[in-house]
Amino acid sequence: MKRLSLPILCCLLLMQVSCATDDGVSLFDGQTMDGWEASENQDSWRIEDGALVTSGARSHLFYAGDVQGHDFKNFELTADVKTTAGSNSGIFFHTRFQDTGWPEQGYEAQVINSVIVGPPGSYVERKMTGSLYGVRNVWKAPAQDEVWFNYRVVVEGKTIRTYVDGELMVDYTEPDTPFRPEGMAGRLLSSGTFALQAHDPASVVAYKNIRVRSLPDDTPTPGVPPEDPAFEARLLALSAQNFPQVDLHFHLKEGLTMAQGLAQARRYGYTYGVAVNGGLKMGFETDEALREYLDAYVQPPETYMALQAEGREWLDLFEPETVARFDYVFTDAMTWTNDNGTRMRLWIEEETEVGDPQDFMEQLVDRIETIVSTEPIDVYVNPTFLPDEINGRYDELWTEARMDRVIKALVDAGVAMEINNRREIPSEAFIKRAKAGGVKFTLGTNNAGPDDMGRMEYGIAMVEACGLTADDMWMPGRSAR
Repeated sequence: MKRLSLPILCCLLLMQVSCATDDGVSLFDGQTMDGWEASENQDSWRIEDGALVTSGARSHLFYAGDVQGHDFKNFELTADVKTTAGSNSGIFFHTRFQDTGWPEQGYEAQVINSVIVGPPGSYVERKMTGSLYGVRNVWKAPAQDEVWFNYRVVVEGKTIRTYVDGELMVDYTEPDTPFRPEGMAGRLLSSGTFALQAHDPASVVAYKNIRVRSLPDDTPTPGVPPEDPAFEARLLALSAQNFPQVDLHFHLKEGLTMAQGLAQARRYGYTYGVAVNGGLKMGFETDEALREYLDAYVQPPETYMALQAEGREWLDLFEPETVARFDYVFTDAMTWTNDNGTRMRLWIEEETEVGDPQDFMEQLVDRIETIVSTEPIDVYVNPTFLPDEINGRYDELWTEARMDRVIKALVDAGVAMEINNRREIPSEAFIKRAKAGGVKFTLGTNNAGPDDMGRMEYGIAMVEACGLTADDMWMPGRSAR
């Protein structure tokens, strides 16, 4: 009797074109749509050069083949994906077939690598590739359009992880009683099939090498669910409103590592902008030293990188070409020379001359106006900071007239204003007045090290209290005007 080779026997047992290996089982043969079922607008799908390609009106292509009876609980799914500019798509899991509409059951691993900004007030999708859509988001694309990247989604018990080109993007563990905003009730773990998304006619996305490795049903949960359900619900509510939870003022100081920072970002679904200090006595003091650092720095693709320009001398220290290597630049008005010729650093008592508080405030506002109107920055940080000597009079000294001068300077220069978590500034009254005046905002931790990374509590509270929306927020690459 002639014996079948193991690969052939494997294929017959699975009734698949491809065989099970350590890399899993192929769900797509590269030539046909066997095992896949499209919902509405079936002509939005085609096969091109061995890849499934989305191109057309909304449709979802559900896996309906024989592997696992197209019902998966714990698994590792991998696919190679290529997007075109402005394309939107996604990979659903733990979902089920439906004839029309967006899948109501299961989670979506987002696929979008470039932001298309429409007219003012129009919806701008900023939840990027790697996001667990609406639950844990990545706000900076870790991959590029027109370049194949590898996407991996792993479900183990209650933990969901997403990877882009091997880099961990999302690490989320679903709690026993998860909060879900309106319209997201079905975003829960259970079991189900996979689906690829054709989002709209302008979104052309290709998928190939789609494989799944099933894991035992009793696979333990490796992660830990969110520790504060009330705060988690607030974050999810903002996420459902497409509010970018981006911290653009995060420091790797006092031994804090990038791995620790990224773990903190994933814990809450934040994206960090890592800030490098440049200026006299405040970090890098020469262009050469800053360039050497940049040459050696390996930037995680899901993060931004900022130059925190310290002191008014920074313009003479660093070449424009070096500064241009950062995603954005910010500065503050905490270092300046007063009318008596004293160079002050306002957070250091022995270096600060306050004198008459009203006179000091006039000088401070004048310096802020000069800084934001003459220095090539994107964000004004540590805003409205006052030395300890007079900080107790904050509400009195920050008069409406002084607020309005700062607001006008920011709007005229197209510079955004930070809501600073560490110092809890500006005040709610200042933020509301700035919003009404047309100022754009950013959120910033401004941590001093690993012990005060926080959760952007003050920033989140001010977003809620002041009714800030995605349109009120500045992002790198977006004008603050």
